[in-house]
Amino acid sequence: MSLRFDQLDDIDRSLIALLQVNARETATNLARKLGVARTTVLSRITRLERNNIIAGYSVRLGKEVDANMINAYVGIQLQQKSGRDVIKKFGKMPEMQVLCAVSGEFDYVAWLRANSPERLDELLDEITDVEGVDKTTTSIVLARKIDRGSGNI
Repeated sequence: MSLRFDQLDDIDRSLIALLQVNARETATNLARKLGVARTTVLSRITRLERNNIIAGYSVRLGKEVDANMINAYVGIQLQQKSGRDVIKKFGKMPEMQVLCAVSGEFDYVAWLRANSPERLDELLDEITDVEGVDKTTTSIVLARKIDRGSGNI
């Protein structure tokens, strides 16, 4: 039987919250913060991973690195039936942090992170040069007013 997120108890939810803050926290420190045995933490992490509640671990860039990057949202309109090929090509662009299918005027919205205005310009040219892309609209992020630390977006 597969475990669902709504079936987690308070310890599982607290463990996930702690790992979201610092996925490299030791099992000993996690156990101390949760008030449980270290073996309990290890078995719960294993169970959460096995049930795909925890799907993986990632690297978040420090604020100093992120502050020196240029972030932009790009609305992307496609020609009909070109989605699969376009997604494959976009998947090869490491600066494309997130790509979401959306409703409305655009088919996709992409979150780009570039290290310079020149690199952002190159990326936008690469995106518009992909066969199947009809139109793009770009908005550069000037400042984050609320950031709950959820990662890229």
